[in-house]
Amino acid sequence: MSTSQFTPRVFSGIQPSGGLTLGNYLGAMKRFVDMQDAGTHETIYCMVDLHAITVAQDPKDLAHNTRELCAGFIASGIDPEKSVLFNQSQVPEHAQLGWIFNCVARMGWMGRMTQWKDKAGKNAEQASLGLFAYPALMAADILVYHATHVPVGEDQKQHLELTRDIAAKFNHDYGVDFFPITEPVIEGAATRVMSLRDGTKKMSKSDPSDLSRINMTDTADAIAKKIRKAKTDPEPLPEALDGLDERPDARNLVNIYAALAEITPQQVLDQHAGSQFGTFKPVLADLAVEKLAPIGTEMSRLMEDQAEIDRILARGAERGREIAAPILAKTLEIVGMVR
Repeated sequence: MSTSQFTPRVFSGIQPSGGLTLGNYLGAMKRFVDMQDAGTHETIYCMVDLHAITVAQDPKDLAHNTRELCAGFIASGIDPEKSVLFNQSQVPEHAQLGWIFNCVARMGWMGRMTQWKDKAGKNAEQASLGLFAYPALMAADILVYHATHVPVGEDQKQHLELTRDIAAKFNHDYGVDFFPITEPVIEGAATRVMSLRDGTKKMSKSDPSDLSRINMTDTADAIAKKIRKAKTDPEPLPEALDGLDERPDARNLVNIYAALAEITPQQVLDQHAGSQFGTFKPVLADLAVEKLAPIGTEMSRLMEDQAEIDRILARGAERGREIAAPILAKTLEIVGMVR
C-alpha cells in the first residue's frame, strides 16, 4: 500500500547502550537533524531502552546512557520543540503493539534475521526471547506512529523489510489498509562509518582500541590525534571514486570528510586528488574538530542538569502518546479486543 494517504512522518531510534561515536552521528543523528530541519515530515526520535535490555544491562548505566543519548540528540541539533524526543519505555503503546506484532510475525521470519544470528551466535539457547523478537518490537516502534519513512543504516535494512512484511500481513489478515508500508531512507556519504584502524569493519564502541573510533565526548585534541593515527595506505588520493575500490581505509576517510563537509565523495577527490595522507589528514582533522568538538562540549553542559533532561523526555513521551494512543486503540478494535 502506498504511504501517500498517511501524514508524512519519520521515526527512528538509537539504543542507549553508551558511548556515542562518529558513526552514530554521521549515520544517524546528523541525518535526523537534516530531516527535522527540512520541514517536509513530522519527526519522531527515540531512545529505545526496551531494545537495550534484550541483553544484560546495569540499571545505573542504562539510566545514565539514556540521558546521555538525549543530550547527544539535542547537542547534535535535534530541537525537542520541533521533533518528538523521548525514551521508548515511557510510551507503553510500543510494547502493547509489539505483542500484537509478535502474533503476526512468523518464527521463520525472525530466524532469518542476520543480526539475530550474529548476536546469538552459538549460544542461541542462552539468548533472551526479547533478542529474538527484537524486530517485531522495532516494527511496533515505527508503525505505532504510522511512520512513512525511516532513516536507517545498511545494517538495519533487513529489519525494516520485516516491518514492511508485518504491516502487509496485518493489513491482509484483517482486510484493512491501516498500516503504511514504510519506506527506508538510506542515503549520505557515510551511512556506514568504518573503524579508523580497519576500514573493512564498522566503527564500534565495543572495539578494544579507542583509536578505532571518535567518541562524541572526545576533546578537540583527542579527535585530531585519532584522525592523524587513522590507518591509511601509501598511495595518493585518486581523481575518481573507482580508484578507492580496493582501498577501504582511504575510502573511509574520504567518506567521513564528505559527510562532515556536506559534499559528495567525488567533490572531496576533486579538491584533494594527488594529495598524500600526510597532507589530507590534517585537513580532515581540522574539519572534524570544527564540527564535532562543540557537540561534545554541549553534551557535557546538558548532562550537568539531568532534571531538565528528564523533563524533556517526559514531555516528549506525552507528545508521542498523543499520536500513538489512537493508533493502538484502532489496532485493538481491528483485532477484536473489547475496550
